[in-house]
Amino acid sequence: MEFQHAADIWRDFPQLVPGVIFADGITPDAKVSDGITRYSDIARSRLANGPESEFPEIQAWRRAFTRMGLKPTQYRCASESLLRRFRKEGGLPLLHPLVDLCNAISLAFATPIAVFDLAGISSGLQVRYAAGDEQYLTFGGDVENPAPGEVIFADAAGRAHARRWTNRQSGRSAIRDSTSTVLIVAEALHPTAAADMSRLIPTLASELTAVWPVNPATTILTAADPLFVFS
Repeated sequence: MEFQHAADIWRDFPQLVPGVIFADGITPDAKVSDGITRYSDIARSRLANGPESEFPEIQAWRRAFTRMGLKPTQYRCASESLLRRFRKEGGLPLLHPLVDLCNAISLAFATPIAVFDLAGISSGLQVRYAAGDEQYLTFGGDVENPAPGEVIFADAAGRAHARRWTNRQSGRSAIRDSTSTVLIVAEALHPTAAADMSRLIPTLASELTAVWPVNPATTILTAADPLFVFS
């Protein structure tokens, strides 16, 4: 299987820094409460100095959403939505140990982290502009068609696994108790993204190996080296 961003995504967003992790051996019984607390505390400390809208990581995604023709206060990147909820409610709901851990690290780094169950994906993923005939399955079971030109995560079968780039994932490849094999994608656009991603990906990989019997494959992609092959 493969993961990559299309060439025109790199052309239009040359500041993009994606980090990717593949792991096999995920189970729903891992204990991640210590990690959640640790990374939530980092986010809480940052938020004490100002709201998430002032973070350079979030401002960069707001600029990207504006470039995509989206109102950034109507459609927010996943990390902004998490930080906003965390700031208002003081915590996040617990869903699955892997999702909960990734959400906490997303809070700490203010960076969107998508987690996909590869059992629901055909032949890998590409982040690309939609043709408009792709099918997106909501968590409620409805099927939508992304607008032509919308940035999506698409598989070889023409199914969209995320809409509006980092705004909303699909129920088709959501993490469940039966999930074992996963692809994790973190993406950043802010000025220090390269340095921050070089910390985020090893941090997340280390947390995975601490609580699951996995040997993650990791990479940080570039326009010159945009393809991640995994099996």
